[in-house]
Amino acid sequence: MSGALMIPKFSLGVGDRFAHQAKAQLQACVLAAQQGAEIVPVWNKSNREHTIIGSEPNSTRIAADAAVKALGWKLPYFLDADHINLKTVDRFLPACDFYTIDVAESIGKPADEALVQAFVGRHPELVGTVNIAGVAAPLHTTHDFVAGVTRKYLAAVLEAGSIYRHIEHKKGTGNFITEVSMDETDSPQTPIELLIILAAIADEKIPIQTIAPKFTGRFNKGVDYVGDVAQFRVEFESDLAAIAYAVREYGLPATLKLSVHSGSDKFSIYQPIRESLRKFNAGVHVKTAGTTWLEELIGLAEAGGDALALAKEIYAQAYDHFDELCAPYATVIDINKAALPLPAAVAGWSSDQYTGALRHIPGAPAYNPNFRQLLHVGFKIAAKQGDHYLNLLEANEAIVARNVTENLFDRHIRPIFLE
Repeated sequence: MSGALMIPKFSLGVGDRFAHQAKAQLQACVLAAQQGAEIVPVWNKSNREHTIIGSEPNSTRIAADAAVKALGWKLPYFLDADHINLKTVDRFLPACDFYTIDVAESIGKPADEALVQAFVGRHPELVGTVNIAGVAAPLHTTHDFVAGVTRKYLAAVLEAGSIYRHIEHKKGTGNFITEVSMDETDSPQTPIELLIILAAIADEKIPIQTIAPKFTGRFNKGVDYVGDVAQFRVEFESDLAAIAYAVREYGLPATLKLSVHSGSDKFSIYQPIRESLRKFNAGVHVKTAGTTWLEELIGLAEAGGDALALAKEIYAQAYDHFDELCAPYATVIDINKAALPLPAAVAGWSSDQYTGALRHIPGAPAYNPNFRQLLHVGFKIAAKQGDHYLNLLEANEAIVARNVTENLFDRHIRPIFLE
């Protein structure tokens, strides 16, 4: 990996649906640097988001480069082609230098049995007793167990290899960061399963620098973690240990680290993450994509007048198009429709009532996670407003930017990396 592009130890995925908040997002990283923490931004936007909004990846590049120039940012920064596959990757090649390879659809697909048995044969160290430093007890496996895990994940790893080599052919070796996403599966990977996956990735010669496994619990969009925090801590630490083992044993990049998808607003697990990273001296990548769009709405509502009126109209249309908006995100939202305020009621709200319901402050009496989740997936409504929405963003830039920066720094960077 000599001379190759390397991801720094700590990075934050900062999505920006409408490419207007790059400077405000970067300002949060500037504040972190002033307090001694180097957190590099990774602007991420998926093919689905570009398609809904009608944008191209280059718009994200232009916004990021302008923010970096305006704030004099000297540390690295990246653009993530988020959740790409072979069908969608090409439009991202000119603009992006970070690729989240999404192979969820291939998890569980049958792999050639000869390839499965060949993998197990190459890796006798995975059969029997496996001692991983940092995991409390030795792990015990059998040939059949390792073969079973390999059958579940090998087709996905081979698919990731095909996508990686396609990007490598176009971009050149060492000119981009590779992440593999394994989080959209039926159950969390155990440490030994993650180790088997990483061994297969090493065999495929994918220089993976971040991996997104599935953790226990619910990682719903824009709201707090739902699950057993103590169990999450055990899984997170075990995954850190498995990664360290894989780096030593399989020659994977020393920068390899965990990626926490839908990591925004998971306040209850930030302390376990922070303490685990320090315990293992490990890095992490946390994706916080959707929060910026919600902070734009909060800023508009706070501004009052026409901006508040638009925020109310966006909610009314989101409520009316509930099923259409929620269907693509069904696995990552839990909305009790009965707990949503009626649009007619919201029409009479003050700025404080709207922002109180939307701003994620756990324990705040006005906060409504159902309201927040619906608006999280409702950015399509704002996209249809076109220039009306963008013009109001620009007219109220100072208020919106303050909310974006405070959210990223105070609610995300501070508890994960500084406290």
